[in-house]
Amino acid sequence: MASLLNSVPSIKLVSNFNNPLRSSLISSSPLSLSLSRIRLVVRATETEKEAKAQVPDKASAVGGSSINQILGIKGAKQETDKWKIRVQLTKPVTWPPLIWGVVCGAAASGNFHWTPEDVAKSIVCMLMSGPFLTGYTQTINDWYDREIDAINEPYRPIPSGAISAQEVITQIWVLLLGGLGLAGFLDVWAGHDFPVVFYLALGGSLLSYIYSAPPLKLKQNGWIGNFALGASYISLPWWAGQALFGTLTPDIIVLTLLYSIAGLGIAIVNDFKSIEGDRAMGLQSLPVAFGSEAAKWICVGAIDITQISVAGYLLGAGKPYYAFALLGLIAPQVFFQFKYFLKDPVKYDVKYQASAQPFLILGLLVTALASSSH
Repeated sequence: MASLLNSVPSIKLVSNFNNPLRSSLISSSPLSLSLSRIRLVVRATETEKEAKAQVPDKASAVGGSSINQILGIKGAKQETDKWKIRVQLTKPVTWPPLIWGVVCGAAASGNFHWTPEDVAKSIVCMLMSGPFLTGYTQTINDWYDREIDAINEPYRPIPSGAISAQEVITQIWVLLLGGLGLAGFLDVWAGHDFPVVFYLALGGSLLSYIYSAPPLKLKQNGWIGNFALGASYISLPWWAGQALFGTLTPDIIVLTLLYSIAGLGIAIVNDFKSIEGDRAMGLQSLPVAFGSEAAKWICVGAIDITQISVAGYLLGAGKPYYAFALLGLIAPQVFFQFKYFLKDPVKYDVKYQASAQPFLILGLLVTALASSSH
């Protein structure tokens, strides 16, 4: 940097000496030379900052992990294989909560039996909820987030140009129609007079669209968008699993929607890494609207208070063993919140979710089993 600053002015001076008029002006105006050097220093400093700002993105793209790539999480290796890129867009790391939701719904129905037919039905329902409809949701979200990702994660498949627009749109339609087709097939298989699973899948797909796409774009509002996301991850797969093997009841609908507030908290965890892009694009995520410090506590409060409320509901319903089991599963979540998330929600988001979320989804199963017991 020092050599650059010293050499550029000297080159200018040599070229100026070939012009007597300009030479005299420079010699008679030392201020202009000083200002020139100041401008040069400022511009060089800005260039250096820009170069440093680009380093993390390049590092993430080139030195990333193949496992992270196939799971669809940050720190992914840049791929050229189109099928791997297609899988990355569906973010398989987000499938397990939906698959688990189907398990909880089947358990809550009280009518699931370990027969080959019931197991096969549940697997098809998991494929519908996870790879197909969650894959559709994630792909369409990445498509409408391509401008934000160009700021936050420019090495992702769509903003980097690793996959074409037409290929992305084709994938969206294939996953959507495949998921709806499986839903209709499940209704026929279960002998439903009313295609309840199909309409749940259709409603969830519509919710996914208005969550990501303008003009509604629910994700622009931190409260509405995150609750919609939480309901999609907790309530909808539970309802699908329960409707497939039994009957949806009003108390289960209310209970799962209450649990979706915890899903809202989980959704907020993912907003911290996108603050810069969300602010630039005018999205009012909770970390943007309230600041990182306040948003951290809103997040953990939504997760913990919801589960404590559900435990209280189970206790009041005369199911103390289930209530105390749920409270026991909340304790380690609080521990990991203080150990990781509240310290640095960006740095430790993956560690926190990997450590705490297994206890939350076990709590969902406890609640489902409590709902099925009489």
